[in-house]
Amino acid sequence: MSEEGLLEPTASQRHRAREAVIQALYQWELSGYPMTQVEALFRADNNLKRADLAFFHQALRAIDEGHEGFVDALKPHLNRDFQELTPIERNILLIGAYELIDRIDIPFKVVISEAVSLCKKFGTTDGHKFVNGVLDRLAAAARNVEFNAQGPRDRI
Repeated sequence: MSEEGLLEPTASQRHRAREAVIQALYQWELSGYPMTQVEALFRADNNLKRADLAFFHQALRAIDEGHEGFVDALKPHLNRDFQELTPIERNILLIGAYELIDRIDIPFKVVISEAVSLCKKFGTTDGHKFVNGVLDRLAAAARNVEFNAQGPRDRI
């Protein structure tokens, strides 16, 4: 239980929230609408009852406000310009960067595993390998202590 006495979200609720975040970020990118409007429209048009709504809201807000910083954190780990990536790869990497940098309560292995899962569902055939590599390198930089505490065999 959390400090507020509420139940912690389940892994499946958090996974559904990540799926919704990917879709909302895609809508944001295509529409050019402000994130607050995209979030409101997305909530109105989609059934999010089984998703972690707090995570959904926090991720969208953080990615909107910290977009440039997350992109800058990813750039050293990319082999091409961020804008040359597919929209799905860009948005999955943004969620991964947000979680690795701002959500240290989520283990880096979970962040990477979830990103790979999202990429397999929404991305190109081998996009998950690229996303895995980028987020693994970002985890080594952003979560050095946690990352180095894992032996190479313990990593994804």
